[in-house]
Amino acid sequence: MALYVAGRLTPTNVAIVDAFRRLDLPIALAPLDQVVRRARPGDTVLPRLDVAPTLDGVEPGLDDLAELAGRGVHLVNGPGAILAAHDKLMTALKLGRSGVAHPRTVHLDAPPAHLPIEPPLVVKPRFGSWGQDVVRCESEVELAAALDDLESRSWFQRQGALVQELVPPCGHDLRVLVVGGHVVGAVRRVAAPGEWRTNIALGGHREPATPPAAARELAVRAASAIGGGFVGVDLLPTADGFTVVEVNGCVDFTSDYSLGGDVHAEVAARLHGMAQEHAAAVAEAARERGGRRPGAVASLGARPPADAGLTAPLVP
Repeated sequence: MALYVAGRLTPTNVAIVDAFRRLDLPIALAPLDQVVRRARPGDTVLPRLDVAPTLDGVEPGLDDLAELAGRGVHLVNGPGAILAAHDKLMTALKLGRSGVAHPRTVHLDAPPAHLPIEPPLVVKPRFGSWGQDVVRCESEVELAAALDDLESRSWFQRQGALVQELVPPCGHDLRVLVVGGHVVGAVRRVAAPGEWRTNIALGGHREPATPPAAARELAVRAASAIGGGFVGVDLLPTADGFTVVEVNGCVDFTSDYSLGGDVHAEVAARLHGMAQEHAAAVAEAARERGGRRPGAVASLGARPPADAGLTAPLVP
């Protein structure tokens, strides 16, 4: 059994690998193309594909993940889950079908003749992050002006925009980390002075937080709704409790997320447990088939030696 983090040398990815080191557990961090050459049936991969900087889709690699899944490699977040997290229209649809509280959402590519949601509203890219191009509109006149301003963006020309009802801002939100159906960390994100958005990229800051039971349950349900094995779930307080604003399929996190322990070690332990469960299931299936790994020869073909082409850090 091998476990891979497929991504770049980001602070979060390196911290996850360091946590595996501290727990004396094996893991490799490498670019996705190298993981595709190396992974075998029974292995587990944590893909770290984020929203593209152009806000018009996901970083390249979803086809590679589909190939890995077809080969019998376990993906912590499969291509469907990553797309469902990053595509906010798909997020809204999946959360709605699962009965998870989420702002009412419509998709627009021009000012509508009739809008089924009353202002105030939020306009955002279908694929978005970092609070970029997220606009608050207090009236339909402001909405029309926002859409007119955004129509020159490449992402808008390709996909239009999402319009959501505004959940009354309170100056902070709650981001909860969920791994394998378990809450492992959380922070309160506090907006910068004069800013209604809580994004750290816009000057917000993090504070330690202990999510209440209702927030934990909602975050786990949201992760399950999109099929995510490791996600960050953004929650806003409401009069009735909490509502899910977004789900992050490539969530970055720091030690601030710790719930009384080492959050990176908690994530590593959960990921290792998921990998062990998958490897055991593959081994059991192989025993039932007389020791063969179904489809391994046909799907793998001739591949380089296990250590070939791996340039990023490998933890023994």
